[in-house]
Amino acid sequence: MSVAAAAPRLAGKVAVVTGGARGIGLGCARSLCKEGAKVVLADVDLAAAQRSAGELAAAGHAAAAVKCDVRLKADCEAAVKAAVTQWGKLDIMVANAGIVKAAPFLDMSEQDFDDVVAVNLKGVFLTCQAAARQMVAQKGADPQWGGGAIVTMSSVNAVMAIPSIAGYNASKGGVNGLTRCMSLALAPHGIRVNSVGPGSIATDVLASVASDEAARNRILSRTPLGRIGEPDEIGEVVAFLASDSSSYMTGQVLYVDGGRLALNYTV
Repeated sequence: MSVAAAAPRLAGKVAVVTGGARGIGLGCARSLCKEGAKVVLADVDLAAAQRSAGELAAAGHAAAAVKCDVRLKADCEAAVKAAVTQWGKLDIMVANAGIVKAAPFLDMSEQDFDDVVAVNLKGVFLTCQAAARQMVAQKGADPQWGGGAIVTMSSVNAVMAIPSIAGYNASKGGVNGLTRCMSLALAPHGIRVNSVGPGSIATDVLASVASDEAARNRILSRTPLGRIGEPDEIGEVVAFLASDSSSYMTGQVLYVDGGRLALNYTV
């Protein structure tokens, strides 16, 4: 006897992923699409977002691209509007866009610190506020509204510091606090807010610091599973948090790090 395939968990849902053109953001978009969501890739690099959206569309998914600098309130609101204009609503926001700038603490410039916090923390605030306002408006217009889900992107570096990335450490710690605050503020509206904290994931950022075998070995020495994670492995957890499979979860940070936090030091 054949068993019917389970319906996609996000069928009919509409999502925006910031920083969705590549890396973890694109991994999130692929996982959301695989679960049936329609996805807007919002990225400061519009050409890259369009290429990635085209690849998703060629694979049979519903995907679009919009230029978005998450430091700008108007851009965050425009990304939300793009989803609503194209597909009539917004159900899921993945606030993923982020940058890192490394320098010895005594030499780090004020500008570098400000740049990282502006994207990684202020950008999450602006993105999520724009999304939440749209979701609350939908609730008011539709008595059958099923709620919304917001997923922020934290990091193991929210709790484990690296001295050369002070701005990044501070911004990701702030994301954890902001996530908890939003989860309380938005719970009465039926909007759940959770976060994912990746460890070492195969992205362009990691490639820039793991440029030789010694650097790669240092990364693997702090990862009990003995390998670097893939963007889609983060995307699968994001899809879970965006779906009703996590319907009683809010205000949580899930660390997807190959065991790094459990180890808590470098071998």
